Amino acid sequence: MNILTISDLHGRTVWKKVNTDAYDLVIFLGDYTDSHVFDDETIYANLKTIIQRKREQPDKFILLIGNHDAQYLHYPHYRCSGFRQWAQPALGALFDEYKTLFQIAHQQGNFLFTHAGVTNNWLIHFLAETGYNVSQLVPKVNLAGLLNEAHQQPGSVRNSLFEIGPMRGGADAFGGPVWADRSETSTDFLTDFQQIVGHTPVSDFTTTGNEMGSITYTDVLQTKTAFYEVIIPD
Repeated sequence: MNILTISDLHGRTVWKKVNTDAYDLVIFLGDYTDSHVFDDETIYANLKTIIQRKREQPDKFILLIGNHDAQYLHYPHYRCSGFRQWAQPALGALFDEYKTLFQIAHQQGNFLFTHAGVTNNWLIHFLAETGYNVSQLVPKVNLAGLLNEAHQQPGSVRNSLFEIGPMRGGADAFGGPVWADRSETSTDFLTDFQQIVGHTPVSDFTTTGNEMGSITYTDVLQTKTAFYEVIIPD
């Protein structure tokens, strides 16, 4: 399977130049909103186009949730920097209308895709706090499915996905899969999983770990136009 990942657009439309027909799966890693460059109309139109692609080919396009998106999708919760209060009514309505098209994670075999990454410490904490079975740590189990199920639950279960650790200015012990800082994920990434994330700007695609477990950072659009590809043997 040939997979293309598109990370942290923040309104950028450069992804439209990619021939998505050349890939079996296209995964947007979140952060479609908020920008230091693009206006509200550009951000809204770009997100609407991405949603339309998902509606046309729901099995081919995967739309993950970033920390900048959560504050519109779940307004007034999960606020972060860059929030545009004046744009919230339009963006919030768009997210709400198509909220079933967005998810926290996607998994192909032992490849796990989230916005920011999953650490051992956060996952153990998450399982203990939510009461999910610790056997979910076994890689053959669909961890992404567990995270997506948690996103559908009210209150503290869903809130745990959006926890913010001290390195990102939060009061939680660990950052969750939407907010984890690179300082957390690079030293505490899951074994048995190959994680692909955005969230933390890097100048080049950067992988930490090995075939036993790794995490790859793909948010390079601040310095160049490039999208990370993953090939998973059939």
